[in-house]
Amino acid sequence: MSMKEIQAMREKRVKLWEEAKAFAESHKDKDGLLSAEDTATFEKMEADVDRMGKEVQRLERQEAIDLELDRPTSRPLADKPGDKGGQPEKQGRASDTYRDAFWRTMRNKAVPREVLNALQVGENTEGGYLVPDEYERTLIEKLEEENIFRQFAHVIRTSTGDRKIPVVASKGKAQWIEEEAQYPESDDSFGQVNIGAFKLATMVKISEELLNDSVFDMPSYIAREFARRIGAAEEEAFFTGNGSGKPTGILAESGGADIGVTAAKADAVTFDEVMDLFYSLRAPYRRKAVFFMNDGTVKSMRKLKNGNGDYIWQPSPILGNPDTILGRPVYTSSFMPELKTGNKSILFGDLSYYWIADREGRSFKRLNELFAATGQVGFLASERVDGKLILSEAVKVLKQA
Repeated sequence: MSMKEIQAMREKRVKLWEEAKAFAESHKDKDGLLSAEDTATFEKMEADVDRMGKEVQRLERQEAIDLELDRPTSRPLADKPGDKGGQPEKQGRASDTYRDAFWRTMRNKAVPREVLNALQVGENTEGGYLVPDEYERTLIEKLEEENIFRQFAHVIRTSTGDRKIPVVASKGKAQWIEEEAQYPESDDSFGQVNIGAFKLATMVKISEELLNDSVFDMPSYIAREFARRIGAAEEEAFFTGNGSGKPTGILAESGGADIGVTAAKADAVTFDEVMDLFYSLRAPYRRKAVFFMNDGTVKSMRKLKNGNGDYIWQPSPILGNPDTILGRPVYTSSFMPELKTGNKSILFGDLSYYWIADREGRSFKRLNELFAATGQVGFLASERVDGKLILSEAVKVLKQA
């Protein structure tokens, strides 16, 4: 699908939402309520808006991948040896040499925590359909939600030891004084936050036949699968981790974001509460702030109106732009809590004050001998990472009653 068609779908989504709002307003009774039949119609229109939003996001990611894969994979014969056609040769882990050697000699030490997933030939549920004589060369995978936390957080890389991050705890003030009076003392105070490293690991076993005979690119699938597993575990920890054996999440009771508003109800929020959350965050942080919530909470947000009767949730008609609430972007994550008793259901703040420390990056190892007796090859993936909110006042949350 072309960019023009994706843009047309975005505009169709906005139009559908306007039609849904108009339908709801025109079918209310004297008490401002909808009948059961009209409620079902409105909810169907709302579900279509949600479905189209997810489809637009999927198509935009697909378009980006297609553009990447459409790049030339070979150089003209007229090129000189070593000539990259005007493009500088990639270095380090981005180089073609490293990529080719990567799957031949995967390295690093054994991983203590392992998530096992056996893929074998002969069992249909474990890959038995992957090596027939004729096979469609596209592997159909289940869609996974994109890990987007790293897009907003501040990522640093460390080599050894804890990283000590200096933080200004309080700032001094100037005062008005009389002529020749003594200058008042008002010092800044400083603190520090320590970021260490926790180990995240996973493992997959694959039969030798599947590696050698599969008609699609098995190494690429393994890489994607490792990225999916590690990315999902990362995002969950960055939101809800308690700091014990894993990063301290942005919603953690200790070391997490400040509570900006406590809702009056356990399973619902009002426009006034969303507005209070918005202004509980100081203006300097609001310039880059975003909303985070789960899909169920977004559904509730769609029904809220301001004092003028306008819906505060607005679908974006612009290609690549997120939907908004009160003019700020809205993002969803399945790891954000639901609208239930005591949950921190809505997050609003500048996530660049959440720091992620990568220690050594992600590493991989191939085990040729350990599972040789069963005709399998093991692949290990691990990383060492930590994350903490450096300045709690930069992010606020709404907590249910």
